[in-house]
Amino acid sequence: MHAGDIASLESRRSIARQRWWGEQTRWGILCLLPTLLYLLTFVVFPVAFSLYLSFTSWDMVSADKPWVGLENYGSLLQDADFQRALGNTVYYSVGYVVLVVALSLALALLLDAKIKGVGFFRALYYTPSVVSVVAVSVVWVWIYEPTYGLLNAALAVVGLTPSRWLSDPSMAMPGVIIMMVWKNAGYFMVIYLAGLKGIPTSLYEAAAIDGANWWSSFRHVTLPLLMPVTFFVTVMAMINSFQVFGPIYVMTAGGPVKATLVIAYYLYQQAFQFFRMGYASAIAYVLFAVILVLTLVQTKWLGRGVSY
Repeated sequence: MHAGDIASLESRRSIARQRWWGEQTRWGILCLLPTLLYLLTFVVFPVAFSLYLSFTSWDMVSADKPWVGLENYGSLLQDADFQRALGNTVYYSVGYVVLVVALSLALALLLDAKIKGVGFFRALYYTPSVVSVVAVSVVWVWIYEPTYGLLNAALAVVGLTPSRWLSDPSMAMPGVIIMMVWKNAGYFMVIYLAGLKGIPTSLYEAAAIDGANWWSSFRHVTLPLLMPVTFFVTVMAMINSFQVFGPIYVMTAGGPVKATLVIAYYLYQQAFQFFRMGYASAIAYVLFAVILVLTLVQTKWLGRGVSY
């Protein structure tokens, strides 16, 4: 390469550096700085620090954090309470995801009709999703109250046997699932409504011309075109279900007899009741791994039928 070519190349590099570090770039970095500091302080650092803690034994009081390696992760394999919490979480997740997807789709189909006052009902069904989960849980504790609760009073009116609900190990988890489905179905309903609005009416008209009834149109037109929405709703519902904490904390505290003990609540117990922060951090990363694997499986399975 000639000396002139080298000089020309260096000149172009200098111009490129000046353009990259120009006034707009400096202002852009300055505007992003608060967000970057927030992410580093409240996201990146806690994630990295909790990963470090998962390999230590720390009680949140002493300054020493003895390194124990994979001992915390090994202890989880022998922990009967953790295994039960994992099983309860899977039970909750399956029940919640199936019911909330089905109910939100059904509500969206009902409220997609062009009838008078449909906006009021859309707002009515969406309202629970914006209410605090603590407030909703407190209300449903009263609804489930065995003696004076609204639900048992309604069952008595129609001649059915009242239940102890949250005090019954066999009914406590279904009670929590029903409450969370009621709370979040409106949120996913809105997402389904947006998907339904994106389906061209010409497809339904063509199906009607071919002699398709409502069920055939729903099966061969609506469901296939809603697959991207269903994929999103299912994945988000699954991720949320594995992180359920608020209703368990308020309504059952993991009981009765650990029937509603889930991973997030067990993590809370280990960290803030027993001060086993290293063990709790290991639980958090196992939970992260479980959610990651299930999300990848859902992406592989449901993603096959998704086309945009």
